Amino acid sequence: MVRTEREKMLAGEPYDSRDPELLARYHEARILLRDFAAADSTDGSRRRELLGRLFGSLGERVWIEPPFFCDYGNNIHIGDDVFINYNCVLLDDNLIEIGNNVLIGPAAQIYTATHPLSAAERRLVRADGSTGYLTSSRPVRLGHDVWIGGGAIILPGVEIGDNSTIGAGSVVTRSIPANCFAAGNPCRIIREL
Repeated sequence: MVRTEREKMLAGEPYDSRDPELLARYHEARILLRDFAAADSTDGSRRRELLGRLFGSLGERVWIEPPFFCDYGNNIHIGDDVFINYNCVLLDDNLIEIGNNVLIGPAAQIYTATHPLSAAERRLVRADGSTGYLTSSRPVRLGHDVWIGGGAIILPGVEIGDNSTIGAGSVVTRSIPANCFAAGNPCRIIREL
């Protein structure tokens, strides 16, 4: 059975991110993000309706400050009582799961997508002769009661355990267990909480 590019993407296999099915959802997400950014901050029902159409699942009492950016949206699952501050980027080429009571600081970035380091391995030549690049992805999970400091970057495949805090500006290259304060580049555990 031949897998679609979306199926390959979610399975962590190399895929063509300019596949027509993926591009269609990407463009749909751009419209939803534009409308969300334009919605009045006092119009909670309109903002919730747009986020409900954008995300794979959306908990209660979620507050996201625009501008907010993502690739597809439908690979993002958000729990209850989540706050995401201005200028956050969630590259959801794979699943991004955000638990309950999570705080994400301004300009934080969560990446699920990656590319081969070698240019020759990145390069893709399609059947029609056009060129592109191969992408692969790994899921990211933030547990319950996590706080991601402003400007932090979470890389593909990372899990942040419940009750952990990631310091502002950190680059999280590997998973962090529950009940820890971690910071730095690369991010490392500073102390248990």
